[in-house]
Amino acid sequence: MFRSSSAVQRSRNPLKYQRRTVAAVRAVSYDFAAAARNPPACHPPWRKRSRTMPADPVRSPAPPPERQPHCTGAAAIMVQLIRESYAQVQPRVEDVAQFFYAMLFTIAPDTRELFAANMQVQRSRFMRALMHIVQNVDRPDELVPFLRQLGRDHRKFGVLAQHYDPMGTALVTALKQYAGPVWTPQVEKAWSDAYGLVAKTMREAAEADPGPAWWTARVVDHHRLSWDLAVVRVTPEQPVPYRAGQYVSVEVPQRPRLWRYLSPANTPRPDGSIEFHIRAVPGGSVSRSIVGHTQVGDTWRIGSPMGLMTVDRSSGRDVVMVAGGTGTAPMRAILEDLTQWGDNPEVTIFVGGRTHADLHDLDTLTAMAATNPWLTVIPAVESYPRTAGMEHGTLADVVTRFGAWPDRDVLVCGSPAMIRATVSRMLVAGTPLDRITYDPFTVD
Repeated sequence: MFRSSSAVQRSRNPLKYQRRTVAAVRAVSYDFAAAARNPPACHPPWRKRSRTMPADPVRSPAPPPERQPHCTGAAAIMVQLIRESYAQVQPRVEDVAQFFYAMLFTIAPDTRELFAANMQVQRSRFMRALMHIVQNVDRPDELVPFLRQLGRDHRKFGVLAQHYDPMGTALVTALKQYAGPVWTPQVEKAWSDAYGLVAKTMREAAEADPGPAWWTARVVDHHRLSWDLAVVRVTPEQPVPYRAGQYVSVEVPQRPRLWRYLSPANTPRPDGSIEFHIRAVPGGSVSRSIVGHTQVGDTWRIGSPMGLMTVDRSSGRDVVMVAGGTGTAPMRAILEDLTQWGDNPEVTIFVGGRTHADLHDLDTLTAMAATNPWLTVIPAVESYPRTAGMEHGTLADVVTRFGAWPDRDVLVCGSPAMIRATVSRMLVAGTPLDRITYDPFTVD
């Protein structure tokens, strides 16, 4: 494959290119955190604006061009340049991720020790984080909390302030490599400015957090429910400050340096113990190790809490939850938290699976509903024959069959495919995107 002369120059002298790109990355003129406090002309405050989402909200980078948010000024230009250029590289985003890490390890060799030998999952996370940033680049009130959580979470890898500049160089270089003719000096400046803001937000959050980079926890119980499903309970040496509905990254002794995201299935307890529900996924070396080889007494490391899924009891809106597989875990934690209050919104939770056996934790949720009249549980199975007392079809089918839910807050958790299908169908049915919440990091 032929390469442009600039690409050849970069490969011959990456340090010279690094100096030029770092200078561009540092040329930052826009502050995400300030914009979150005083939203720019791109949009009014988020609960008052109309948002759009691509048909594939988990993998697609941005709304279709004809439905771009109405922005003005320099911010609008930056958003447009970023989204249009990303649309060009998105079909090759896996190649972008590989190039990014290869470039990073070339110009900053010490960063290689921050990651595991197998980079497949790390590259997948990089792609999802990049997509999430592109989707929300003009929505600082949503992007800033995500970046702050990401910055605090990256401390577990040993990421330091001096690592952010070479990361920016590697990112801009990787995007330029695959953007083709749409890449211009203006596009490069837009990406450099945007990355500078991302890095600034993450770095400041990491430096300001007084807590540890991770918490050490001991496994006190491992109960295998089936060949591919287990419940693990751990007790941290110090309480992990998570909220019901959030997720954390964990590292287990069987797979050192391979961090995986798991959602606590309980609201924080007085003794600090956390319960995780783990299904062994195909190709998932960590999940299979946890299910099959975890021992009482093992020491786990737990990273900083992340995620924005929650129920706002003060909003006055009722809630719809959509959970597939072990995606019931954060929903159960939220519901457990709500049971502590006397006045709650009406909550309808759809629990889905291919068969009845796949309806994880249905008995627990049904027991909750029996003593909490504000909670309704609706199970759904895809397989035949139909099961009495259960809806039939995918979660996307069943949830939209019940309506568009225009006045409800919607929480979605499950596999990436399930989230894509459900969110897309709900948007088509008329559910406002402002009402739908899902986390960008799902089961690896």
